[in-house]
Amino acid sequence: MNLVLIFNTFNGLITGAFYALLALGLALILGLNNTINFAQGAFMALAAYFAYTLEPSLGFWGALAVAPLLAGVLGLAVEVFLIRRLYKRDPLYSLLLTFGLALIMQDVIRTVWGANGVPLSIPESLGHPLSQTYFFLTGYRLFVVAVALVGTAVLFAVLRYTRLGIRIRAGNADLETVSALGVNIYLLRTANFVIGIVFAGVAGILAAGQLGLEPTMGDGLLMPAFVAIVVGGVGSLLGSLLGGLLIGLDSGITTAYFPAASEAVIYLIMGLMLVVRPRGLMGQEGLFE
Repeated sequence: MNLVLIFNTFNGLITGAFYALLALGLALILGLNNTINFAQGAFMALAAYFAYTLEPSLGFWGALAVAPLLAGVLGLAVEVFLIRRLYKRDPLYSLLLTFGLALIMQDVIRTVWGANGVPLSIPESLGHPLSQTYFFLTGYRLFVVAVALVGTAVLFAVLRYTRLGIRIRAGNADLETVSALGVNIYLLRTANFVIGIVFAGVAGILAAGQLGLEPTMGDGLLMPAFVAIVVGGVGSLLGSLLGGLLIGLDSGITTAYFPAASEAVIYLIMGLMLVVRPRGLMGQEGLFE
């Protein structure tokens, strides 16, 4: 196989892993909180800047563990004091709120850390190529794919085997019945929102180590993450994962032959999916049909 094609396909897989992690958080928040979170990309960037600040004292591994949790704490405050007040209103209100919040967070990042990009150092042991022929195959890139797969597996295990996860799944199906059974749905939604932000934070730190760190880094990944949800199927976490990997791979392969169409192909796939199978790869029938 052509080395250029392999290179771009692997790059597409890495980018697809970022899309998938971001899409998983978005899908969680959309499902239970009924919120289209346009601030997800800003939370992603903020977590990466937290990691950049913490790395000199905690190292990369410590920053990777702590920074997403700090972003989750901020997400908790946003959900409790802002988004929670809009649950009984039209979802358009929360969409506008999170859009404005994203702009505010980007300005805060520029004020605190500056408008220019800054480097996020990755462990030297992960930065070396594993093969002289396939120079692009580094330990860090394999680590990114591994984190996406392991993180997804952990999330599915939590949703399937823990009380919190079972309540989240039940709330996605019928929130009113869950509330009638005595579950505090406000706390449930808060926990769900925080989990979604933590996934965005992990994606942001991993992306910063690969793509670079700048205040608007989340913008280029946010819309493809929404596309991943549509392609995979609204309401399906596994579908969001597959959708993210699929559009990343397709974009990478397209780059090898038609670089100018590498972004357009993402939205072309979404358009074709909406025409051929409106519910997506694994979505529930009737959501778009």
